Amino acid sequence: MCQETISIIVPAYNNAPWLPRCLDSLLAQTYANLEVIVINDGSTDDTKAVLDAYAAEHSRVRAIHKENGGVTSARLRGVREATGAWIGFTDGDDEVEPDMFAHLLENAKASGTEISHCGHQILFPDGRVEPVHGSGVLRQQDRLSGLRDLLDGGLIESSLCTKLFRRELFDGLESWMDPAIKNNEDYLMNYYLFARAQSAVFEDICPYHYILRQGSASYRKLSRNSIFDPIRVRQIILETCDPELREDARRALLRNLLFAYAQLSVNAGQDVKDWRRQVRQLLKAQKAFFPLLSVRNQILAQMICTTPWSFRLAYGAYVKLFQREEQH
Repeated sequence: MCQETISIIVPAYNNAPWLPRCLDSLLAQTYANLEVIVINDGSTDDTKAVLDAYAAEHSRVRAIHKENGGVTSARLRGVREATGAWIGFTDGDDEVEPDMFAHLLENAKASGTEISHCGHQILFPDGRVEPVHGSGVLRQQDRLSGLRDLLDGGLIESSLCTKLFRRELFDGLESWMDPAIKNNEDYLMNYYLFARAQSAVFEDICPYHYILRQGSASYRKLSRNSIFDPIRVRQIILETCDPELREDARRALLRNLLFAYAQLSVNAGQDVKDWRRQVRQLLKAQKAFFPLLSVRNQILAQMICTTPWSFRLAYGAYVKLFQREEQH
C-alpha cells in the first residue's frame, strides 16, 4: 500500500549555520514518503549554497529561492509547491526527533482527524532543556474545543511547527493572511486552519526541539511589530470568530494586552512610552469585559487603567526578583 506524502515546509532566512542540523533531522525521519521544501527567503548569508548542496545530494530536498518577503510569504510559497496530502512546518534553526511525523500521522489516521499535533521542548543557549508540559495525555478535539484550546494557549501553543495538517485545510488561506503582520502570524494561520478542520488530536509529547539562541526571536529587542502585531491578530480573530467563541477570543485579546503592557513596563525610551500609552488605551476600551479574566488579572488590568505607575513598580520588582532567582 502506497504511503501518503508528507510535505515539510522550512522557511529559511540567514540560517546557514543551523540549516544542516535541521535538514539532517528531517532526512532522518522514520516516515519514508516525505518531501522537504526549503524556501530561501532572500537570505544574504550562505543559506543558498547550503540548500543547493543538500538538494543536489538528497532527492527529497527541494530548494526554492525567492526575494525576501517574510516568513508568511515563505510558508505560503511552500504550500503552493507542496505535493503532499499532509503538510507540516519546521523552522530552519530547529530540529525534530526521528519519529515525530510518523507519530503525528499515526495519531491522525487512528482518530480520523485533519490536524494532529504535539508539544515541544526548549533548548536554551546555556544547555538547559525544558519540556513544555510533556504529560503524555492524548486529547481529542472537535472544531470548537480545538479553537478554544488554541485561544486559551495553556496546554496547546500556537506554533505551526508542532502540527500536521490535511492539505485541503489550506484552501483560501492566502486571502486570509495579512502580509503586514510580521509577528504572531503563525497564531493567525493556525486559527484559520483549526477553524476549517472538523476535528484534531493532540498528544502531549515533546519531539519538536525549539532551539533558543542569541539573536533568535526571543532575544530580539522590542519593536512596534512585536508589540502590536499580536494584538492585531487577536483583534482579527475577535472580529471574525463564531459567536460561541466570542468570549474566548476577547479573553485572549485581554490577556495579550496585559502581556504587552508588562513587556513595555520594564523597558525605557520614548517609543516605549508612546506604545505603553497606546496599549493602555486599548485595554481601557475593553474595561467592560474585565470580568472574563481571572481575579488576579482583573486586579492587574485595573491597576494599569487607574494607577499605571503602581503596576510598573510592582512588575519591575517582580522581574528583578525572578532574575535573581534564575542566577542561583
